[in-house]
Amino acid sequence: MQEENVMEERHTASAYWALRVALGVVPIVAGLDKFTNLLTDWAQYLSPLAQRLLPISPGAFMRAAGVVEIVVGAAILAGKARYFGFVAAAWLAAITIDLLTTGHFLDIAARDAVLAVAAFALGRLAQVHERAHAAAPLSAHRPATVP
Repeated sequence: MQEENVMEERHTASAYWALRVALGVVPIVAGLDKFTNLLTDWAQYLSPLAQRLLPISPGAFMRAAGVVEIVVGAAILAGKARYFGFVAAAWLAAITIDLLTTGHFLDIAARDAVLAVAAFALGRLAQVHERAHAAAPLSAHRPATVP
């Protein structure tokens, strides 16, 4: 049974790492860009409904969102995807709902919905990979030596 778990972990490791890197780096880049708007004018994606409900300007909200994205991305890269993968999934689902309420940017809403599913998958994979990594003896973390 344990051998089967090790094989399963090996087979899913590449998916875990691909998702961890992508869902770690991209939120950091997007979060940093909330302060510069080099990639896009982020405030345009905030629905009129959200703008009416917010006690702050759309720009200030986007900068606050940028801080959250940076923290979530950094936590995922730091090996906390078993928690922050689910945070990212919820965050991306909320963004998807906001985009759908604009009636515009439906292509971006579809992309963010898929990213939310990917973040959920990362959270589930991380429950196996991060727990296995933490439980492994120190010698298992060292690269194998070649004779």
